[in-house]
Amino acid sequence: MKNLLLLPAFIVCHLAVAQEKSAAFVIPPDANGGKTIIAKAEPPRPLKVVIYSGPGAPQSGVDNVVNVLKPFPQVSVTVAKPESFATLTNATCDVVVFPGGSGSGQSKGLGEAGLKNVREFVKQGGGYVGICAGAYLACSNFDWGLGILNAGTVSSKWRRGQAMLELECTGEAMPVLGEVNGLFKVRYNNGPILKPWTRTDIPPYTTLSVFKTETAKYGSPEGVQINAPAHAIAPFGKGRVFVSSPHPENTPGLEFMIPRGIFWAAGDKKEASLP
Repeated sequence: MKNLLLLPAFIVCHLAVAQEKSAAFVIPPDANGGKTIIAKAEPPRPLKVVIYSGPGAPQSGVDNVVNVLKPFPQVSVTVAKPESFATLTNATCDVVVFPGGSGSGQSKGLGEAGLKNVREFVKQGGGYVGICAGAYLACSNFDWGLGILNAGTVSSKWRRGQAMLELECTGEAMPVLGEVNGLFKVRYNNGPILKPWTRTDIPPYTTLSVFKTETAKYGSPEGVQINAPAHAIAPFGKGRVFVSSPHPENTPGLEFMIPRGIFWAAGDKKEASLP
């Protein structure tokens, strides 16, 4: 993989910056008025989910994904070190999840063998869910990325800050997220601002929700986040990719969004994955 360390500080969703250390970012407990915005859904079958844990993935981000999957006993969750992804197969896993942190850091942790095998896993029918850093990792405009999503980012000035932002679902969201009406709030922390990329060998993505407000600190461009995708899906080979720029897994009322993304990414195979 060429230029793996290009822009080494790039793509850090949980960057600890001096300006934001002085006042901890607090997620309001009633961020969505105490309402459950994304309704619970059941997995299509027993599922095996593997969550990346290693360089580029702070433990808090891993724990957040584990916690939102606890209400689903049909889902077997494994937290795996980077080297495990070099031998991952479609027989041993249904969906991989790459949480928040650093996309380039996760790429470095995976190494050539891990990156190649994750691509092949999805291509052969596996599911991929990327949150913030994991969404960056899926993109096609970085030479260290997986290139499983036909998307790039609108600006190299990725450091936009953290905020509670408003989202709105598109007409394409219902089959994945269920019925979601009106605006709702989500925790955002330097996630990617996506735009269509130039690949001709893979299909375009479908936008499930868009940002209706934005944060644009530290000289990042203003206006580009409004109506940009917050959640998107796409096929890759026989597999499915679900990405989330913000952090619904750490936002009250949205705890079931990532599980729904995982269930969609798993596909509609009829055979059970577990005995």
